[in-house]
Amino acid sequence: MSLGSAKACEIVACFELGRRLLHNKKSQIYFTPKDVWQELKDIRDNKKEHFVIFFLDARNQEIKREIISIGSLNANLVHPREVFEPAIRHTAAQIIVAHNHPSDDAEPSEEDKTITQRLIEASKILGIDIIDHIIVTKNNYFSFKEHKLI
Repeated sequence: MSLGSAKACEIVACFELGRRLLHNKKSQIYFTPKDVWQELKDIRDNKKEHFVIFFLDARNQEIKREIISIGSLNANLVHPREVFEPAIRHTAAQIIVAHNHPSDDAEPSEEDKTITQRLIEASKILGIDIIDHIIVTKNNYFSFKEHKLI
C-alpha cells in the first residue's frame, strides 16, 4: 500500500503546521506585580490560602506555574524544599511566589514575612532568584518587592 503524492504532501503539511504552532507559542512574560495579580484571578476568591509558584526563564518568560500548597482559612505553611525542588526540576532561572489571602486583606502577616526571608536565604544558596512574593486578594495585591522587602 502506498500513499499518493497529494496525501503525502498533506501529511507533511500537518507536521509542519504543528511544528510552527509549537514554536510560535509565546510564553507569558511577567514585568509587574499587577501582571501576576491579573493572572491569579482563579485563586483570588478561594476560601483557603493557595501558594503558587511561577517558574521563569532568564527573560521572565513563564516555563510553568504550579499550586504547591493549599492551606487553611488564614495560614499556608510552605517549606523551601517544596518551592525549590520543582524550580530545579523545571530548570527555572528565577521564580515569583504568590499566595492569596481569603480575608481580603493583602497586608503580609509576620508568618508571610518569615517565610519570605527563609525562601530568600535558600534562593541565594541555590542560585535561583526570587523576583517577588505577591499576596493577592479579590481587589488588591501586596508586592514584597514594591515595598522593598525583597
